[in-house]
Amino acid sequence: MPMQDSLVEYGARRVIITITAILCALLEIVDTTIVNVALNDMRGNLGATLSEVGWVITAYAVGNVIIIPMTSWFSQQFGRRNYFAASIMLFTVCSFLCGNATGIWELVAFRFFQGLGGGALLVTSQTIITESYPVQKRGMAQAIYGLGVIIGPTLGPPLGGYIVTHFSWPYIFYINIPIGVIACLLTLQFVRSPKYGEKSLVADIDWLGIGLLATSVGSLQYVLERGHDEDWFNSNAIIVITVTAILGLFFFIWRELTFRNPIVQLRVLKNGNLRIGTILSFILGFGLYGSTFIIPLYTQSTLGWTAQQAGMLMIPAALTTAITMPLIGQLLQKGVPQQYLVAMGLLLFSCFSFWGYKILTPDTGETNFFWMLIVRGLGMGMLFIPITTLSLSTLRGQEIGQGASFTGMMRQLGGSFGVAAITTFMSARNMVHRSDLVSRLSTNDPLVTQRVNALQHGFMSKGMPPDIALQSAYKALDYSVTKQTGVLSYMEVFLWLGLLFLICIPFMMMVRGKRGKTPDLSEAMH
Repeated sequence: MPMQDSLVEYGARRVIITITAILCALLEIVDTTIVNVALNDMRGNLGATLSEVGWVITAYAVGNVIIIPMTSWFSQQFGRRNYFAASIMLFTVCSFLCGNATGIWELVAFRFFQGLGGGALLVTSQTIITESYPVQKRGMAQAIYGLGVIIGPTLGPPLGGYIVTHFSWPYIFYINIPIGVIACLLTLQFVRSPKYGEKSLVADIDWLGIGLLATSVGSLQYVLERGHDEDWFNSNAIIVITVTAILGLFFFIWRELTFRNPIVQLRVLKNGNLRIGTILSFILGFGLYGSTFIIPLYTQSTLGWTAQQAGMLMIPAALTTAITMPLIGQLLQKGVPQQYLVAMGLLLFSCFSFWGYKILTPDTGETNFFWMLIVRGLGMGMLFIPITTLSLSTLRGQEIGQGASFTGMMRQLGGSFGVAAITTFMSARNMVHRSDLVSRLSTNDPLVTQRVNALQHGFMSKGMPPDIALQSAYKALDYSVTKQTGVLSYMEVFLWLGLLFLICIPFMMMVRGKRGKTPDLSEAMH
């Protein structure tokens, strides 16, 4: 039998706690990507502009990254079970309010508060799952939790596409309600809180630290999410908010290093493995959210697929990850060094990216994606658990919860950086490739003339007058140029993603991991 103060669970109780925590992690992460395919319907229904409806994603992401670093502190103040249950309630209530929103800014406000509730679910569910398993099974616990984190972003688009196609956009929020209610009841009944030390008095609460953290991280997330739409530093708002983020971060670091009871323990980053783990978590987020963003975008905008078709394409890769992760957990338990598994995962992700660079055309078939995405699924399965266990392997006690918060925040920020970088890069490269392709199209070129004549005669055969048929021929040619321009830009994104992951491999092999050491997370966030 476990000791009274141990949080390790056995039998049916552990199964229930595990399912509850995975449900909560899935709820949070699916909601990050599920709205992507519904933005068009929201825009029409709420009478919003494209720029305004983008805030539905931005507000949620800002709420997420603000709360994640504070999770360890809040758990200590209010008790982990109470804080976790309150976060589920906030998330569920805001899901209902989002579905009932009658205006775009009302929806954006509720999405922000939903993000505050959701961000806490990620890190807390990870710690709850891990603490419920004995030390020798912690690698397997990370694998179980990792299923939600890796598969969640992939499940969002097909699920959202199905709901929007067969029902209406509010139902992407309403489906959270029954799951949230069940998860909340199970949490109150089965989840236990660790014993904490003294709680902070109101006078000891780091209110300034909370304000500076919210300001700096929220501003950074805003710049990443909105920068491209507002033309980056040509916008005065972006310049002001960037300066706010930099100054806020500077004063936040100063405050946390000098205040007696800081809300975020930055000194935990003195640990070398955690520093490496936070960098790798950032790269993992960059690749995970970047590739989840670019593939549906390419298949819908270039190949003309529906949102549901684009989402379904990702399911075999998600299943591959689901099968791979428990196997990786077993390999870690048997003593395979984490850094070797991470290096292998980086190599597989590079192969996936170079494969994408190779196969993209204006009419790539669905079957061409299958094995490429299977390789992505394998790579993701080999990255998540080893990175997490490596990050936390040399931390002890309360440091573990703080370390989990850092890796969680960096994974979210990595995703935001990834999407922002890809969007900006593609916009710039589209202009370059278009200019290059158009410069090669000359009316004196016999091949161009033949192509235009063939298109003109094709339109005339459908009953068009010659002058309108000629205009239509030039439009069709311009459409072909635009499509080819997009394909070239997507190809370059895959090429650079592959190089990024390839460059990381030698650095990973230099890391000294504890051979066969699974981190003891039994006192996380105490």
